[in-house]
Amino acid sequence: MPQNPEEKSEEQNVTTSVLHYTELDSEQKKQRLIELAWVFTKLGTTAFGGPAAHIAMIDDEVVKQRKWMSQEKLLDLLGVTNLIPGPNSTELAIHVGLERGGWLGLAIAGACFILPAMLIVWGLAAVYVQYQALPQAGWLLYGIKPVIAAIVVQALWKLGKTAVKNRATLLTGLAVLILFGLGVNELLLLFLAGLAVMLVGNWKFAKDRLRKDRDPSTFLLLPVFHLPMLNMLPFANLFATSLATPTWASVFLLFLKIGSVLYGSGYVLLAFLQKDLVERLHWLTSQQLLDAVAIGQFTPGPVFTTATFIGYLLAGNAGAIAATIGIFLPAFVLVAIVSPWVTKLRRSPYTAGFLDGLNVASLALMAIVTWDLGRAALIDGLTIAVALLSCVVLFRFKVNSTWLVLAGGFIGFIAHTIR
Repeated sequence: MPQNPEEKSEEQNVTTSVLHYTELDSEQKKQRLIELAWVFTKLGTTAFGGPAAHIAMIDDEVVKQRKWMSQEKLLDLLGVTNLIPGPNSTELAIHVGLERGGWLGLAIAGACFILPAMLIVWGLAAVYVQYQALPQAGWLLYGIKPVIAAIVVQALWKLGKTAVKNRATLLTGLAVLILFGLGVNELLLLFLAGLAVMLVGNWKFAKDRLRKDRDPSTFLLLPVFHLPMLNMLPFANLFATSLATPTWASVFLLFLKIGSVLYGSGYVLLAFLQKDLVERLHWLTSQQLLDAVAIGQFTPGPVFTTATFIGYLLAGNAGAIAATIGIFLPAFVLVAIVSPWVTKLRRSPYTAGFLDGLNVASLALMAIVTWDLGRAALIDGLTIAVALLSCVVLFRFKVNSTWLVLAGGFIGFIAHTIR
């Protein structure tokens, strides 16, 4: 029986989708890069809620909607991003771009995810300098936050079904939840979780094989990829300290240093900026810094675009550009360095076990963020109803999360207007 032309076209699209970038012809490569640009520009414009929410929306676009890669592959990329400094969700976007479009894809996905947020924050910085006050956008987050909470819950459920493979990974995830609650450092927990699952999964032959196994992949997981950058860090401090007033060059070097060594959440970023810009250099007041971090929190895209705001305050338009490039540049470099090892990590049972532990620990940390997000978002009957309805829509129907975010913003606007 002859095949329907639409079915044939769909099959061709699926086949093209799974091909490696180098196997495509020039037209197919161009199409794939355009698609990457569109997807990550859209995410950079609509991804509110911080890294956990961004990762959930990337999962929705890349795995659920477009089937660019498997759930396990995305989890592996996420696990590796947790072991290198820099913004996790941005690094995940860069990883996806490299997987889908080679070096051009790496640059396009990362730039398109960052650029919308950068432009929004840049504009808000200009308004702030003019009026010395932040624009009021509480109504926007009022409607969007409960939707984001639902999106992250759905992502946790889907990713969790892949990450929790056996009793060892389940117990490891629970242990990470408890230990993080007791104040144990998150980076230490990631390493311990990886080692625990690796050793438990290969217990019978671990002692023998670890002596014989010459594959260095496990050790390459250590966050030493950024060591070459550390050589310039004392120079960055010295150069910045020697200036009475900031220039675009000193701003660039300062944020390059921060992007090269910063692990953790936006709260860790706040600590770095407080120490350097307020206490050591006296370039900002504490209130200006808090306003800058607030802007990064309630705008879409990477929280690290806080740097754009601060760069504008310190050195105008050139400072905004320099700060943005400085803080994000290490992420591009580090992803390019570690990406070739992601596939190799699955080949050895030891490094595969380490990655399984890393993945389940990453999800446990993401679950903690989700709990905090839920408490901040669900503040009354309407927000609870929006979150529950969003969960129903996400779990029962194949709806792109971007539409739900827009609907949440609209609900926030209506509620603000009525009140």
